Amino acid sequence: MLIAQREIKRARLRFGLLAGAIGLLIFLVFFQQTLLSSLLNSFTGALKNQSATVVVYSAEARQSLEGSIVAPATVATVAAIDGVGQAGPLGESTLTCVAAGEQVDVAVIGAQPGKPGQPTKLVEGRLASADGEAVASSEDRAKGFEIGDVVTTAAGDASVTIVGLTKASQFSVQPTLFVNFATYTAMKRASNPDALAVLPSAVAVIPADGVSAATVVQSINASVSGVEAMTLSDAVANAPGVASVQSSFAIVLALAIAVVALVTGFFFLILTVQKTQTLTLLRAVGAPAGYLVRGLLQQVALVLVIALVIAIGLLVAATSGSNTGLALVIDPRALVVSTLIIVVLSMMGVAVSIWRVLRIEPVNAVTRPGLGGGQ
Repeated sequence: MLIAQREIKRARLRFGLLAGAIGLLIFLVFFQQTLLSSLLNSFTGALKNQSATVVVYSAEARQSLEGSIVAPATVATVAAIDGVGQAGPLGESTLTCVAAGEQVDVAVIGAQPGKPGQPTKLVEGRLASADGEAVASSEDRAKGFEIGDVVTTAAGDASVTIVGLTKASQFSVQPTLFVNFATYTAMKRASNPDALAVLPSAVAVIPADGVSAATVVQSINASVSGVEAMTLSDAVANAPGVASVQSSFAIVLALAIAVVALVTGFFFLILTVQKTQTLTLLRAVGAPAGYLVRGLLQQVALVLVIALVIAIGLLVAATSGSNTGLALVIDPRALVVSTLIIVVLSMMGVAVSIWRVLRIEPVNAVTRPGLGGGQ
């Protein structure tokens, strides 16, 4: 190991530049991963981080909360099915509101107090219970959605006061308000006075104790016509736009990770080829092949550790100083997964270098020209 460490000390610039280059590449992977998770949270965070574990859409909605409408009688029918613990109406609509003196599109989500559909990521304040109260997405607190702020519909006929903030709970990448269903109805009527009735968008369901969400989904779909029940995880995964965003980012991430592994592999392959004579001499004086391989792996590991430190530092700086309109939140679990993939593929990338080291024969030290041997 001492030889590997001394080589790094003698060639600090070479290894430093490599670590910096790989660090930049890993930063791109991490930033793309953060952008993906933040974008998905902004798309479906409000649906993902609410208390219902089963969501019942109309069959014609094509798994879209925005495009779903269910009759009030359907809520009662679903609530009466065996295995359903709690059920309540869940309304969602995008309304033009005024916040901090500016008009802005807001996703308004309504649910009955004490029923499924309440936000579960409350970070400050309390849940909305009375009419005219709302919980807002904390990512938009600087846009007029701070606790105590008043948000009104564009027509000015309905207003809500922010009493709580919830994190990672935007919907359709826009400010989001969680209100009780009566307030949701009032805001919808203010935006569309000609509406004859305000219907729920879906039914929010919590299974009874000991009953799985999948079992409840099967029971609802078998017993109630004209609806499509889904577990919460399926509803989030199948929300419009989610699959296409994930597949697009997956291609970019796969290419970026492959580039990291290739750069690492090619650098150490070139380095191994350049050191062939030195490695041959070391084998001739008794250095085991395993010793040389461990030294190579130690160098790879050290370069990757430095690169990861650089990448994480750049990611923290980029996310804290970003002003893209999208709340960028680092997902530690996603970064750990990406890191493991990068490390494994990078180690696989140096497999050719390891193979070359293992193929070195000590006898070549005295038979190759330029090393004192004959032809």
